[in-house]
Amino acid sequence: MTELGIVAVGGYNEMGRNMTAIRVDDKIIIIDMGLRLDRVQIHEDVEIDKMHSLELIEMGAIPDDTIMKEIDGNVCAIVCTHGHLDHIGAISKLAHRYAAPIIGTPYTSALIQHQIDSERKFGVKNRIISVKAGGTYQVNDDVSIEMIRTQHSIIDAVFVAVHTPRGAILYACDFKLDRTPTLGEPPAFDRLRELGKEGVVAMIAESTNATRAGKTPSERIAHDMVRDVLLGTEESDVGMIITTFASHIARLNSIMQFATEMKRTPILLGRSMDRYVNTARELGYIELPKKTEIYGNRKDIDRAFKKIMEKGKDKYLPIVTGHQGEPGAILSRVANGDTAYKIESGDKVIFSANTIPTPMTQANRYALETKLKMKGARLYDNVHVSGHAYREDHWELIRLVNPENVIPAHGNIDMHSAYIEMAEDAGYELGHTLHLLRNGEELYIED
Repeated sequence: MTELGIVAVGGYNEMGRNMTAIRVDDKIIIIDMGLRLDRVQIHEDVEIDKMHSLELIEMGAIPDDTIMKEIDGNVCAIVCTHGHLDHIGAISKLAHRYAAPIIGTPYTSALIQHQIDSERKFGVKNRIISVKAGGTYQVNDDVSIEMIRTQHSIIDAVFVAVHTPRGAILYACDFKLDRTPTLGEPPAFDRLRELGKEGVVAMIAESTNATRAGKTPSERIAHDMVRDVLLGTEESDVGMIITTFASHIARLNSIMQFATEMKRTPILLGRSMDRYVNTARELGYIELPKKTEIYGNRKDIDRAFKKIMEKGKDKYLPIVTGHQGEPGAILSRVANGDTAYKIESGDKVIFSANTIPTPMTQANRYALETKLKMKGARLYDNVHVSGHAYREDHWELIRLVNPENVIPAHGNIDMHSAYIEMAEDAGYELGHTLHLLRNGEELYIED
C-alpha cells in the first residue's frame, strides 16, 4: 500500500514563506520555497543575496526546513507554482540542500534563474527544468508531476498535481478563477473536472481571501478601472504617476497600452520592473509599445526623472515601484523629494494595487500617502482587483475537483478558519476529511 504524507514546512501559520512537501512512500516532492516579505522590511527590489539561510530562518523570513531531516525519504523534485517571491524567494537559500531538479513553467523558471544568479552566499547547482502549463514531469514509474494552467496576478501560474498510485494530490496556491483574463488563457477547467473524476486524494488550497464573500473580479475589470482613471478625465495635461506590482505583467501591459492611447511615453522605473517586464518580453509573453522606456539602475532612474521634468510631465507616464510605501522604493523617494520629479498641486498618483494587510506595510503606506497629499497630489487608491480566490471561487474549485481531503494553506488562522467554515458547508468534516495544519506538522493520508 502506498503511504502518503503532507508536510507543512512554511506558510501554514502566516502569509508567505510557502513550502510544502508531499511524501509518496520514500519519494518526496517539495512544492514552493518562498520568502515572508514583511520580515525583511521588503519590497520587490529586495536584496537578501548576501544573507545566510540560518539568519533568515531565525528572522522567520524563509521556511524552517530543518523538519525535512526528520522525514524519511529522498527529495526527487522541487516544483514552483509561479514566480512571486513568497513562492520562489527562498530557492537561492535552500535548494542547494537537496539533490533534486527545480521545475517551473518557462516564466517562473527564468525568474528562479535570476534569483540564483544574484545569490552571493550559496552556490545553487540544481538543474532547472522548464515544463509548460499542461505538461508533465515523470519522477519515476509511480509518481509524476502535472502542471495545470490557472490565472493569478503573475503570468504562467499553475496548479500542481502530484500523481500517485492512490490518486492525485492537488496543490492550489495561488489562483483566481478568471474566465476573461487580459493576458494568457483561462484556467484549465476541463482538465480540473477530469482530474476530479480520476480521483483527488487531497487538495491543498490557499486561504488568503477566503474571508471575502463572493467571487474575485476578473482582471478585465481592473483593466477597465485603470483605463477610466487614466483616460476618463478632463485634466489630461497634469502630471500622472502610477504604481503597481512589478510582477503583474497583465496589469502593466494594460497600463502601457493606455499610456500610448494618451500619447504619453510609458516609462517603467525600478530594478524589479526591469527584471520582470524584460523577462516577459524576452520570452514572448508581451510586446512593448515602441516608445517604452525601462530603467532599473538608480542613476538611470534619476536621469529619467530629470528628463521628464525638462520635457514636460504631460509627455510621460511613469510606472513605478513603491505602492506599499516601502522605504527606498521609487514612489517613496519621489514623496520624500529625493528625485528630480516634483509632485505639484493637482498631479495624479494612482495606486493600482491593494495595501498588504500587515501593520508595517499599512504604516508605511499611510506615511507615503500623507507625504504625497502634503505636496498637493490627488490620490486614486485601490484601482485594482485581487489575484486571489474569494470564498465562492474556493467553493467552485472544491465542487469541480471533489477531493477526498482538503487542507487550507498560505494564510493565517483567521483565513484558515474562513476556509474551514466554507469547506464544512461543502460537506467536509474537520479532523476527518478537513485538516488544519501548522508549520512543522505532517499529515498522513490514510487509505
